[in-house]
Amino acid sequence: MHNWSPSSWREKPMKHVPNYENIKHLQEVEKVISTYPPLVFAGEARDLKEKLALASEGKAFLLQGGDCAESFIEHNPDNIRDIFRLFLQMSVVLIFATSLPVIKVGRIAGQFAKPRSSDNEEINGQELLSYRGDIINGIEFSEESRKPDPERLLKSYRQSAATVNLLRAFSQGGYADLERVHSWTLDFLENSPIGEKYADLAGQITRSLGFMRACGITSESVPQLKTTDLYTSHEALLLGYEESMARVDSITGDWYATSGHMVWIGDRTRDPDEAHVEFCSGIKNPIGIKCGPSLDPKTLIRLLDKLNPENEKGRITLIARFGFENINKHLPGLIKAVNKESKNVLWSCDPMHGNTIKSVSGYKTRPFEYIMNEVRSYMNIHKDLGSYPGGIHIEMTGKNVTECVGGAVSIKDEDLSSRYHTHCDPRLNADQALELAFLVADEITSTI
Repeated sequence: MHNWSPSSWREKPMKHVPNYENIKHLQEVEKVISTYPPLVFAGEARDLKEKLALASEGKAFLLQGGDCAESFIEHNPDNIRDIFRLFLQMSVVLIFATSLPVIKVGRIAGQFAKPRSSDNEEINGQELLSYRGDIINGIEFSEESRKPDPERLLKSYRQSAATVNLLRAFSQGGYADLERVHSWTLDFLENSPIGEKYADLAGQITRSLGFMRACGITSESVPQLKTTDLYTSHEALLLGYEESMARVDSITGDWYATSGHMVWIGDRTRDPDEAHVEFCSGIKNPIGIKCGPSLDPKTLIRLLDKLNPENEKGRITLIARFGFENINKHLPGLIKAVNKESKNVLWSCDPMHGNTIKSVSGYKTRPFEYIMNEVRSYMNIHKDLGSYPGGIHIEMTGKNVTECVGGAVSIKDEDLSSRYHTHCDPRLNADQALELAFLVADEITSTI
């Protein structure tokens, strides 16, 4: 290990971070946060790493998803409950089809910051700073709102803490009991083709549980039937906040980012010689790396050498995000390089970020057909190369939004304006996400 510390990233070049007007204020806020309790614990991060190691061996599957960027205004218990319910539904679909454990990791309780392609944006001739996520500035198009504000770090921490607390209650308090499999259905799914497909599956599970109950196996005698784990994750973009949340584990003496169980490095910030990779190289959490078209195999191996010098299983998840037109061109070379160097990684597919287009009506959207096509290609490439397609990473919500066009209950271009609520990129609604889960289940079953 080089001379790493939670602040050694400050000596490196850095991209996609805001410029605060009052640095002293920022430093004061970061110092306050450094005194706050951790949001997650080192032991939980180690548990997640062990499960991800199993997924890298083809013995489990990673389901990672949630908001593009969490917002302050949408923080309420109903929204948290609905995304939790959607995770439960999707997991049931995947488990029932594949007989594999599903590792549930939310883009939640910390996913507040977003890199932007431009520092500024222009509307009606007025140019202002770009919106970078609620942890940094406001989405309202005004000069005051767009100023980076250190106080937002404190609000992000408090919201994350409340979210983690409620997720723990849902996970361990009986809401996840398989006996409730029918009650997880979101209201607007009841009359959709995918909702009906899920209801059929839930009926099969209920009958199986009835058989098990007759054999004396109940959620009371087997606690695993009524509890679950939902881990948290986010992009480690705002490094001052991450440094403030870094803690030494009292058991191992290792440093962990206690802002979330898993953090990832984005496609725009994964330079091996820059700040974001430097920070993540010293923490012991599971680390994700977004892999886009600009990543060449040699750089990927450099990244793996720096972030996982001991080649530990479960440490690295490679999140492929190429777009359906580019995945066949770029993914095989990366898989071959990883295999050649015998690197231990978990492969996951992000079919969202490479498939964003501007609709005729002017909205940023993602055609569901493109998303499905990228997932199919991802699965086929791994099958052809003898590798395991161990996960999927999607932006989704439990709400009935109209942000991505297509799906079984088809959303058309003219529908986008009716319920387009995202603060950043378009998300799958619950119906589309569940439809994708059925597709992934079918594809995995054909590869194992």
